[in-house]
Amino acid sequence: MNIQMCDLKGQYLKIKDEIDAAIQEVIVSTAFIKGKEVSLFQDELASYLGVKHVIGCANGTDALQVALMALDLKPGDEVITPDFTFIATVEVVALLGLTPILVDVDPSTFTIDIKRLEEAITPKTKAIIPVHLFGQCANMDEVMRVAQKHNLYVIEDTAQALGADYYHSDGRVAKAGTIGTIGTTSFFPSKNLGCYGDGGALFTNDDALAAEIRSIANHGMKVRYHHDRIGVNSRLDTIQAAILRVKLKYLDSFNKARIEAANAYYAMLKPCSKVITPARAKWSNHIFHQYTLKLTGVDRDKLQKELAAKGIPTMVYYPIPLHMQKAFDPYREFNLGRSFQVSDTLSNSVISLPMHTELTDDVIKYIVDNLMVALKE
Repeated sequence: MNIQMCDLKGQYLKIKDEIDAAIQEVIVSTAFIKGKEVSLFQDELASYLGVKHVIGCANGTDALQVALMALDLKPGDEVITPDFTFIATVEVVALLGLTPILVDVDPSTFTIDIKRLEEAITPKTKAIIPVHLFGQCANMDEVMRVAQKHNLYVIEDTAQALGADYYHSDGRVAKAGTIGTIGTTSFFPSKNLGCYGDGGALFTNDDALAAEIRSIANHGMKVRYHHDRIGVNSRLDTIQAAILRVKLKYLDSFNKARIEAANAYYAMLKPCSKVITPARAKWSNHIFHQYTLKLTGVDRDKLQKELAAKGIPTMVYYPIPLHMQKAFDPYREFNLGRSFQVSDTLSNSVISLPMHTELTDDVIKYIVDNLMVALKE
């Protein structure tokens, strides 16, 4: 079997005619920058998410950076993030001269630990960046409670959970990324909603903040050639927007296919005593950007090699927690005395199996059967 961690080609072939036509229309129009497809996509995504403003940008890392710039934070201000996440969430904090404060994560959902979050707040804390990891939301009711108590901004990193539903304790349902001050996402090709290159976006319900974000992402301009502040050049290009318009129509069905694949994994992995399958939070559905297991008493490197020999790819997200990364040595003093036991354990024990929209039960059975053999179950 030709098994992929993420089968982008198989997905493309199912919607090939629509994608090809969308790309061709942009090429014929020659409106490669800020063409009509960009504003149309922004409006359509805003409608899907139920948010007032969507502003496209060049990638998910830029989205996080622009969000922090729009909040006008000052050097030395502290921003709290989870320790167990991709580096982009935290590197933008450091790039802007802010102080990244890392906290441990919940051992079941892998999202930010609310108790550790509260313990990390100081008079210098100005913002929290919860990460909706692997396809499900952080506990946003609790994050917002803490933020409101301490008058903090909240930037939701929604790169791995676009389209997920959050279930508020009062019965309201909201889309991931629409609850905090600003939501951000990435359209990296492997994401649940991915383009065919780089792309990203920010979301907000605040009109003034949306205007500031648009200005920052466009060289600090609100009126052409009038630069009111130092900005950046971060645009979602027209071809990528055209591709995303097509794929947005299929996002719910794509996420449904991922959930069905995950359900097959859950069922087939029940007899396996050496893996812990992904927990599903009560406050969020899980749309499975990744299907990530925790191994117990298993040599992970050996397991990966045995599965690779059978044509089964696996990945480790993430093998080194952020507090152990050399890049963050200058900030180590700010995190002294803080426990990262869960992040350390996860980095040594997690493994992700193939997860995408084109997985079939036969492929999943092949993966699980070989996994069980390798684990001697």
